[in-house]
Order: sequence, then C-alpha cells, then structure tokens
Amino acid sequence: MAIHLHKNDLPDGVTFTGSIAVDTETLGLKPSRDRLCLVQLSQGDGEVHIVQFEPESEHNKDPYEAPNLKAVLNDRQLVKIFHFARFDLATIAQYLGVHAAPLWCTKIASKLVRTYTDRHGLKDLCRELLQVDLSKAQQSSDWGAPDISDAQLNYAASDVLHLHALKDKLETMLDREGRRPMAEACFDFVLVRSAMDLAGWEDIDIFSH
Repeated sequence: MAIHLHKNDLPDGVTFTGSIAVDTETLGLKPSRDRLCLVQLSQGDGEVHIVQFEPESEHNKDPYEAPNLKAVLNDRQLVKIFHFARFDLATIAQYLGVHAAPLWCTKIASKLVRTYTDRHGLKDLCRELLQVDLSKAQQSSDWGAPDISDAQLNYAASDVLHLHALKDKLETMLDREGRRPMAEACFDFVLVRSAMDLAGWEDIDIFSH
C-alpha cells in the first residue's frame, strides 16, 4: 500500500480511469455543521491519494477550491464507489459543490443482497467477502487536526482500498439473485436522497404512511 497525502487539492498529473473508490472524513455526522477534512481516492491498485483540507482562515479564504479534485469527482466517465454513499455525497456537495455521479454504493448493495444478516458495515463486508480484518480504532478521532497521524492515514486509506474488490463480489451476488437493476435504480436515487438530507429531510421518511 502506498499513501500519498496532498494539501487542499490533488496535484497536477494525477489521473484515474474506469472507477475510483471515494471516502470522506469529517468532524462529525452533520454536513451542514461538521466540516470536510479529508477526501480519499483509490484506483483499486493499492495506492491511495488523500486530500487534506485546512480550515477557512484569513490566509485561506477558499479551502475547498480544489479544481483538480473537483474535476475527478465531476468526471462522468468515472464510476465513484462509496460505502454509505448517502453521507459522502451530501458532504461532497456541501463543501465542494460537486454531484459525484455515476456512483456505486457497497452498503446499499449489501442491504439488497445480504438479507441473511443485519451487519452491513465496511468491516463486516471485508471480513466476510474478502477475509480482510479492518481496524476501526481511529474511527472516532480528530480529523481536523493540522497533523494527521500515521494511524489515522492508514485508517483513512483502508476505507477505500477494498471497495473495488467488494463491488466485484457484490455484483456477482446481485446478478445471482436478479437484483442488479434494483440496485442501480437505488444508486441513481442516492443523489436525490443526499440532497434531501441537506435540505432538511434527513430524519423524515417521505415514503412512510
């Protein structure tokens, strides 16, 4: 594994093809309150690019300008693979102003096809489908700190390193059960669902009676 840490944007010349795994780290779970701190990207080749954002200040008026990162996330030729896309999409839209489509969500796929369990976390998926045991020791830590520790970097990288392999496994299961069209329709809807979260419907199920 190789981890490349960048400040405020991807450097020129970093390109991706086909599909990229994407994750975010924030100060908390409310995009309107808790700022975006990191965006992690991986091509699925063992390399991870992590963009760290500094907070807005007198000397950093627009910390989320990030033209190179935005170009990658805006690229409609790249499938963006998430785990729990709903949160990451809302965060990316809130801070970067990007609607990162097309997308694929391993959590949604898991809930549609792994109906024999209620455990759909990334750690659970990696353990069952890939025989990989992820450490979640850094899950609750200060991602806004100016200096990110090696433990934090390794944790952040692990959140994207295995998403391509999980997608392959889950696609096979979706095809086996005839549920891929349903999954793809759900992926398309996540952009709307995340926009609804930002607009104030995060705790309301409009489909309930």
